[in-house]
Amino acid sequence: MEKGEIEDIIIKNAYIIDPSQGIDEIGDIFIRNGKINKIKLFNKNKEPLILHNAKIIDASGLYLFPGLVDMHVHLREPGYEYKETIKSGTKAAVKGGVTSICCMPNTKPVNDNKTVTQFIIQKAKAEGVCPVFPIGAVTKGQKGEELSEMGIMYEAGCIAFSDDGHPIMNALLMRRALEYSKTFDVPIISHPEDLNLSASGVVNEGEISIKLGLRGIPKESEIIMIKRDIELASLTGGKLHIAHVSTEGGVKAIKEAKKAGINITAETCPHYFTLTEKAVEGYNTNAKVNPPLRTEKDLQAIKEGLEDGTIDVIASDHAPHHKDEKLCEFERAASGISGIETLFLLSLQLYHEKLLSLSELIKKLTINPSSILKLNKGTLKPGSDADLILVDINEECTIDTTTFISKGKNSPFDGWKVRGKIIETFVSGKPLKEKVI
Repeated sequence: MEKGEIEDIIIKNAYIIDPSQGIDEIGDIFIRNGKINKIKLFNKNKEPLILHNAKIIDASGLYLFPGLVDMHVHLREPGYEYKETIKSGTKAAVKGGVTSICCMPNTKPVNDNKTVTQFIIQKAKAEGVCPVFPIGAVTKGQKGEELSEMGIMYEAGCIAFSDDGHPIMNALLMRRALEYSKTFDVPIISHPEDLNLSASGVVNEGEISIKLGLRGIPKESEIIMIKRDIELASLTGGKLHIAHVSTEGGVKAIKEAKKAGINITAETCPHYFTLTEKAVEGYNTNAKVNPPLRTEKDLQAIKEGLEDGTIDVIASDHAPHHKDEKLCEFERAASGISGIETLFLLSLQLYHEKLLSLSELIKKLTINPSSILKLNKGTLKPGSDADLILVDINEECTIDTTTFISKGKNSPFDGWKVRGKIIETFVSGKPLKEKVI
């Protein structure tokens, strides 16, 4: 093999699941020049795949999935490199089975112009270990006052637009954004929060907020904005994506909008189907997120929304912070969970709970986000990049934040025991998991 060439690989005897092709059976997969070359399924052809000079990996007893596409990540660079860098964030992604990252624009400077967009793309190519796709800001400086130059940013490489972390309170601006985005057929990703109702709250409004003496955020803060944006999507015909759904009312509104034929998709995050507001008891700042953790009733509604297809995507909302930003009073603490390394492990529990089949689960982690953003990722189709993961779905492991590659160790899941272990992650045909640890 010449220097610089990518080694040919045959992965044998794996249980292959690829929702993009309806594959759910044992087989072999051949990787050449970093691309999926051929898949041999045993129930159609029991002859093994034999090619000379290829490295053979026996994956008997393991599952093979497309690499995960995480459409909601905060990489922090440029400007907040003390929290995370593109290099550390992509390494953490690969460890967690994520092979494609879509990064939010709340950097410093904000990704609201082509210069920042190009910086992120170039930095990812130079230092990243997996592809990074920038999401541009809807408004300049994420201030909600004036639309950014979305057309120029789209040409520079932005694949969607969002002011995530900041809701677009001005309904007219949101309308214009949805109208303008139709030109490029890209989604506007909504952070659904009415700031007037949130009123600087820090936890879900209810029993826990009263018990802890903390300002609460009512569920209606999310629900009202979801309903507003649904109406604007109906008015404009724009492509709307709702980020980090956390409430029963939000799920109901999205379900009704889909039935009405409105162009809408939605995501949630593992903490919204795994934790409730009780996780913040003891003033646990690692459980402080925005939107806040909700009630058991909301958690069950999120699970039902995943099960019936109302919620299309599971994303991490990876939000790494320096330890000092969490080791402080609850009201002063930063919101967010360092979640890219636990995205798959926590999501896999939905399968073990028999809520979702493996194919349904993997769809929400791969081809669904890829299709929404038109990335041509999250698939094992011949000719596609050989981004994939090998998984033992039953081996038990313990989440240990001290082993996180991310600079952010802020996770309420430290010490949790889960079923499932990522054995290897391949990016463009290169096995990388062990190399980044």
